[in-house]
Amino acid sequence: MEDSTKTHAVLLSSPGLGHLIPVLELGKRLRTLNFKVTIFVVSSRTSAAESQVIESFMSLNLCEVILLPSPDISHIVDPEAAVITRLSVVMRETRPAFSSAISALSSPPTVLIVDLFGSDNLEVADEFKIPKFVYIASHAWFLALTLYLPVLHERVKGEYVDEKNALFIPGCKPLLPEDVIHPMLRRSDQQYLEYLNIGINIPVSDGILVNTWEELEPATLAALRDHKLWGDISKAPIFPVGPMVTPTSPIDSNKTEVFDWLEKQPIESVLYVSFGSGGLLSNEQMVELAYGLELSQQRFIWVVRPPVQKKSSDGSFFTVGNSSNANEGLASYLPEGFLDRTKNVGFMVLDWAPQVEILRHESVGGFLSHCGWNSTLESITNGVPLIAWPLYAEQRMNAALLAEEMKIAVRPKTLPWKGIVGREEIKMMVETLMVEEEGNAMRGRVKELKSSGETAWNDNVMVMLNMEGQAMKMRVKELKNSEEKGLNKGSSSFNSLSQVDKDCMFHHLP
Repeated sequence: MEDSTKTHAVLLSSPGLGHLIPVLELGKRLRTLNFKVTIFVVSSRTSAAESQVIESFMSLNLCEVILLPSPDISHIVDPEAAVITRLSVVMRETRPAFSSAISALSSPPTVLIVDLFGSDNLEVADEFKIPKFVYIASHAWFLALTLYLPVLHERVKGEYVDEKNALFIPGCKPLLPEDVIHPMLRRSDQQYLEYLNIGINIPVSDGILVNTWEELEPATLAALRDHKLWGDISKAPIFPVGPMVTPTSPIDSNKTEVFDWLEKQPIESVLYVSFGSGGLLSNEQMVELAYGLELSQQRFIWVVRPPVQKKSSDGSFFTVGNSSNANEGLASYLPEGFLDRTKNVGFMVLDWAPQVEILRHESVGGFLSHCGWNSTLESITNGVPLIAWPLYAEQRMNAALLAEEMKIAVRPKTLPWKGIVGREEIKMMVETLMVEEEGNAMRGRVKELKSSGETAWNDNVMVMLNMEGQAMKMRVKELKNSEEKGLNKGSSSFNSLSQVDKDCMFHHLP
């Protein structure tokens, strides 16, 4: 018989590996704390890698996973619209189906948790009179920018990238105009308006979970909790629950060759090169990257995809894992003779690789990354410093955080989204990270962050329990005020719920 006293958390994930994986990991964490968990996934149904992750997670039988059909938005959004625009519209149009699916659950939910792009679905929680939380699968500085965007929208009159001074965010590191996130590049673009809408929605939640931890961003988290700084913008309590990263998994038999190669390399001698689940480079940039790796004379693993044929650098977001087999056509978009000249120091992987397992290998000493937050956390939690090569979304902001605040990454002087990073600069960055003292210092710092991340989970148990307490506390108030429930002072139901209320007050974190 099902335990009706458990908090039943309903989670909603938007399409894309970068959104799906953190939600699944959050579900697993909640499950270990005795939550009942149901995860609704709006799947793109066009990404083989995404489908594989869902199937693998469902086989664990830890949480119920329900796939929601992706709505047809062809009559609303241009097929060439930005990924952020398409995601936002898809999740908004999903709301009726999501509400109906919750109604059909055999066990009613007691708390709703949506991801960033699901913020329009917070209203569904009001239909069921349950608390509502937003899960930000990124860092606290990004959360601060998102919450403060409605203010910036009013104060900044022109384009953010044209501002002469850094953008002010209360109590936080200022944001340089060149590091603004992708939706803020052009205010007339629909993706900017969608992002602004998210910033307006989040403060109506009852709490915000964020994929970071205290030691990683102490000043930013302290600022966000300062009611004098943020009380007029958002009163929702902040719960750092990170690091949420993908655990290691059995190695795919088709990928064992890369690990056989890694076993033969010296410790911390290999640079891992990957641009995430959706990142693509132009043909010209791929050629320069290839020459830069070759000139550095350092060992590398490069997860390579065919070059992008249009301006967008997020072109494979909805199709990751769909490439055909082996290295067919690889030589056609790399410098002539590159594969032969680097065969003793380089290993090429087409389209997708088991990233966490590679980063965890002792032979890996650096990561040339697009700086997606999932990849960033996977690098930090394995003690691997980075070359920050942001492409889209909030990756520029991530790169600034890693290089300037945490000092665990090097960045190209040429901004990758503005021009081509040349082979000589790539060579210099690789050598800095892999063989010079500056890179060794970064390696030491990132290993300290790795250690703090390992102990953060013990602290986050209390954070999660406090979140559960917040949900129960609100539920208590709902029941106390509801004549329909027929609760009277002295009844066992009232006394039990009152005790929960007191416990929640006691365990409440500032």
